[in-house]
Amino acid sequence: MSETRDEIILRGLQENNLKNVDLNIPKEKINVFTGLSGSGKSSVVFDTLATESRRQMTLNYPLYVRNQMPRYERPHADLMQHLSPVVVVEQKPVGGNSRSTVGTYMDIHPLIRLLFSRIGSPPIGSATDFSSQSSFGKCPECNGYGEVIAPDLNKIINLNKSLREYAVKFKPLSPSGWQGRWMMTGGLFDPDKPIKDYSKEKYDLLIYGPPEGERVFAPFHTKDGPHDHEWDGLLPRFTRLYINRDVTKLKQTSQDDVLAVSTHTLCPNCEGSGLNPKVLECKINGFNIAEYDQLELIELLGELSKIKDPVGKSIAQQAIPNVKQLIDLGLGYLSLARKMGTLSGGEAQRVKIARHLGSSLNNITYIFDEPSAGLHPEEIDMLTKMLKSLRNNHNTVVVIEHNLSVIKVADEIIEMGPGAGVHGGEVVYQGELEGLKKASILTTLDHKLTVNKNPRNERKYFTIQNATNNNLKNVSVEIPENVLVAVCGVSGSGKSSLLFGAFTEKYPETIAVGQGSIGTSSRSTLATYMGIMDDIRSIFSKATGQPAGLFSFNSLGACPVCDGKGVTTPDVAFADPVTVTCEACGGTRYSDEALSYQYEGKNIVGILDLTIDETNNYFKMPKIVKKVNTLIDVGLGYLTLGQTTSSLSGGELQRLKLASHLKKEGQIYLLDEPSLGLHTRDNDKLLDVFQNLVNNGNSVIIVEHNLDFIAASDWVIEMGPEGGKKGGHVLFEGTPEEMLHADTVTAKWLKDGAAE
Repeated sequence: MSETRDEIILRGLQENNLKNVDLNIPKEKINVFTGLSGSGKSSVVFDTLATESRRQMTLNYPLYVRNQMPRYERPHADLMQHLSPVVVVEQKPVGGNSRSTVGTYMDIHPLIRLLFSRIGSPPIGSATDFSSQSSFGKCPECNGYGEVIAPDLNKIINLNKSLREYAVKFKPLSPSGWQGRWMMTGGLFDPDKPIKDYSKEKYDLLIYGPPEGERVFAPFHTKDGPHDHEWDGLLPRFTRLYINRDVTKLKQTSQDDVLAVSTHTLCPNCEGSGLNPKVLECKINGFNIAEYDQLELIELLGELSKIKDPVGKSIAQQAIPNVKQLIDLGLGYLSLARKMGTLSGGEAQRVKIARHLGSSLNNITYIFDEPSAGLHPEEIDMLTKMLKSLRNNHNTVVVIEHNLSVIKVADEIIEMGPGAGVHGGEVVYQGELEGLKKASILTTLDHKLTVNKNPRNERKYFTIQNATNNNLKNVSVEIPENVLVAVCGVSGSGKSSLLFGAFTEKYPETIAVGQGSIGTSSRSTLATYMGIMDDIRSIFSKATGQPAGLFSFNSLGACPVCDGKGVTTPDVAFADPVTVTCEACGGTRYSDEALSYQYEGKNIVGILDLTIDETNNYFKMPKIVKKVNTLIDVGLGYLTLGQTTSSLSGGELQRLKLASHLKKEGQIYLLDEPSLGLHTRDNDKLLDVFQNLVNNGNSVIIVEHNLDFIAASDWVIEMGPEGGKKGGHVLFEGTPEEMLHADTVTAKWLKDGAAE
């Protein structure tokens, strides 16, 4: 009897650019999908496999529960069989508010609070009392935020100007608001005299209010005549109205406006913990809960292991596996109090992975979207071990990946292509590693690095002196101008602290392109994102004499049936949602009237269907040509003007974001891991863009783990030696060629991959 392979069977896949793809994905194996950015990898893995598995999982719940759960539409496919439950670890940045920490995200912190409430001494009460968000637990001084926000007089007022000349820079208290007008017309202050020329009495009255025990009134003129108001001083008024209340509830003033004219200092009452000092008196083995939160995870593991009390031990045993998981992924230097928003890309990626790995369930399909993102070559080893252990526990692992080290551990490789967008959507190769070497037109497994032997030699430098941001240990460094600089080092070594912290503080004119995702929606297209849609609409308007709004599907030109969505979603009560192409406009989103007007032989839909490569044949406006050329430069010429940003892959979004910044005339470009989501083939295009920027007189600095980019740069700076407290030092500064003779972690990998 022949053995049958247990496989996920997918037939006739047509999501996005997929061209009727048939696939069998073996279970209990590591399956790696590779191929150019936009070749259809995510369409198979996320939009088909993950979506259908989630959809079928929700069908197991009763209808009233399903109504509260996310609803998934059945993907466009003929047949999808033998799926198993999925756990998806995507690349999207970890959300969460300013209070979200590693401890809360990993669900460790609630257990620590419980631990202190049970065995802490002196006893306090319930576990919620150990939270800075509870009425008892929060510090009365800073309201649980750990920071004291105080007005900064230098930022609020310009002493060289008069009240009428907007001496008060904070808008609600300036002449543009009623309070500013009152200061000028109330008779207490001379509105035309510079503040520095006020007498001491008048200055103190304006800034601090009347002396203690006295009250001062001034008339405020309304249409009903003057009304007396009490004047309390600029700083007391600012504090009362904008600091001692929930700023998020204000209508005209944002939190950012208030923070821009304030200073932030650690709260002296709770030492930045946000907790009531009474809570901090409760300790376990000499540590209070705030000190527990600040311990490095390795130290925390030691403390949890020491607990002998039977109740405490049972709680600690529940927290230990999650702490160990983070340590095993190389994050032992983090603390529970570390804010999620401050993690580097590689750290956030691993915290996400750790959160999903605590489960002992098996026969699950784990889906990873480029798990090597943000990881140094040295750290990839941990990742591949983790993928293997998941597989060995009888799970199916599906990975979208460009990193050759990860591709090499695959049991099955599926390469999508041959091109991207309309030129992709087919399976180019499926099989084992050996076969890929012969069959692939794209993925070169014995890829060699080309080390730059003729770096540009510049004499001018950007200087950073004694930087101490985050974990930086008094770092001073010179970064050459007008060259391509690569900054490398393991996760958490201080790369982002040096560049996105210290560097941008000293050189605020820097065009910094971080890893944050761009806003993607079905109403945002390439043309709108790049800022050329308004120009296209005005060209149509001029040519036809119609209002520009007629050529927008978000305005006058919207199809009246689908409101410019191009699709309708009939209300099918509790059944799965079904998206139907709008019959009235055929999915074009536009009304018949809008489509009746043409420019150069095409209506607005015809223009939006043009690929980026074709656009310059139709439009000669320099502004449009320049922006379109930046998209061509970053290798997105195959996309269409009307393509929605929500339909783009991770690598395409990364390059679109880059293109939107390249259109700015900048002198200093700072980029955080520009190689994210890119196949080795796409790297060359991006490197050409950087080299051209430098040739045109700009400085380009990249934070990068990708060895191709490091090898091609003119100057390399490596941070380290490790992450967290053990990082924050400069290990190496020099050319890539000099790095081949250095003794650092990155140098080891550079030597290893360099062509002989």
